[in-house]
Amino acid sequence: MIVAVALLTTTLVIVVALLAAVGAAKLARMDGATYPAALTRAATAFAAVITLAAAVAGAAAALFA
Repeated sequence: MIVAVALLTTTLVIVVALLAAVGAAKLARMDGATYPAALTRAATAFAAVITLAAAVAGAAAALFA
């Protein structure tokens, strides 16, 4: 049961990170950025969401342990 919850949570975080990356890339392209620049902004947004999720998970683990 715990493994299933962990997998579903991981999947949800990855989906949210991908949506944020796509949104960042779309906004960058609408702003006139080139494709490489938009891809860089998307990668930065994806990494930021994953980093934030890891920080929140670490804080929650410290609180509940």
